[in-house]
Amino acid sequence: MYFDPEIFRLEMKHIFESTWVYVGHESEVPERGDYITTFVGTQPVIVSRHRDGKVYVLNNRCGHRGAIVANDEKGNTGSSFRCGYHGWTFRTNGELLAAPLKNGYPERYDLRQKEFGLVPVAVASYRGFLFANLSAAPESQVDLPHHLGPMKSCIDALCDRAPEGTITLAGGVQKYVLSANWKTQLENLNDLYHPPYSHESTVQEGGRQFTRRSGDKTGPQILDEDQHTSIWDRIGIWAFDKGHSFCGPLNSEKARGGEVVARYRAALLAKHSEERVNQILEEPFHNAIFYPNLCIQLLSNHIRVLRPIAVDKTEIRVYPVRLDGAPEEMYHEVIRYLNVTHSPASMIQTDDLEMFRRIQVGAHAQGAEWVVFGRGYGQDVPDGGGLKGFGTSEVSMRNQYKAWVDYMCRGV
Repeated sequence: MYFDPEIFRLEMKHIFESTWVYVGHESEVPERGDYITTFVGTQPVIVSRHRDGKVYVLNNRCGHRGAIVANDEKGNTGSSFRCGYHGWTFRTNGELLAAPLKNGYPERYDLRQKEFGLVPVAVASYRGFLFANLSAAPESQVDLPHHLGPMKSCIDALCDRAPEGTITLAGGVQKYVLSANWKTQLENLNDLYHPPYSHESTVQEGGRQFTRRSGDKTGPQILDEDQHTSIWDRIGIWAFDKGHSFCGPLNSEKARGGEVVARYRAALLAKHSEERVNQILEEPFHNAIFYPNLCIQLLSNHIRVLRPIAVDKTEIRVYPVRLDGAPEEMYHEVIRYLNVTHSPASMIQTDDLEMFRRIQVGAHAQGAEWVVFGRGYGQDVPDGGGLKGFGTSEVSMRNQYKAWVDYMCRGV
């Protein structure tokens, strides 16, 4: 499962090309003509805002000879895209606008047919988060809420933290490629068994990490004072259909102070009651995984997107989140924090990347046939529409592979 190219090919077909996959945020294409380029699995696509104000997801493939049409990662193309190979031009909703010297095509070619354009795919939005589905009809949106299920509450929790009720992705991105299979990153995100060991070098006296947010006096508790890891078992993990999951908040201090936090709270109080503000400032989760390619982290307000490139190569993108209406200092702190913890040369993510590399190498070793996801097996309990496990349980991974089997066996 980690190094067979044929399994990787089937994963792209039966998982990434057969369900709702995160492709971007509406704030990345705010104006007509704005676009970003990304991938659904290994399929290149364009996310474009057309002149009708709607966002379209288009196959990034010229209808003539198959070259990608949009080559930059983002920009504003005005009202059309033009292929650099032979000059075919397309509207920002994918329709073919012009083919140079089109009188050279026999009458049997009807260039008005959609396959000659940038063929659109299904796209749906939930509070600005855009998901595409290559297997659905372009006009289909009804399935996304069902696909997200209880995970909608995690998107709500992030957006509701913004005094304006909306977020923006506009602060650039951390990008790096890891030498490992894409599934190792997903397995890690809600793995609360590994922090005391993988990230031991970041633990200070008293078992805490460094502070991460404005207003915190201490960092998250990583180890008990007696060096046992039982503190992680107090954090629950919830797993849901389709491979989604989230873990509870880290062992951080609850009371935050300081002038920036006071201004942030005042901005929230201008929009909501004090009771509602207290609810908003509670942290219902730490990492929320939207299978197969998105993670939202609430402690430090960022999202992480993974893109499979090959069976042993994966691109990771980390985006800081601006809470619209919050003090600007909070946004700058998030950017600084992500450089310290989630960049390719950071204090935390570096540890994980090395473990992913070791898994990729170790998977080739002759030995036991299986890897073990049995921690907490048989102890999961129904809760919140899914299953709940204790903090260091591997219920999240078991849930991912249940979804993996369901997707991979479709049509078999």
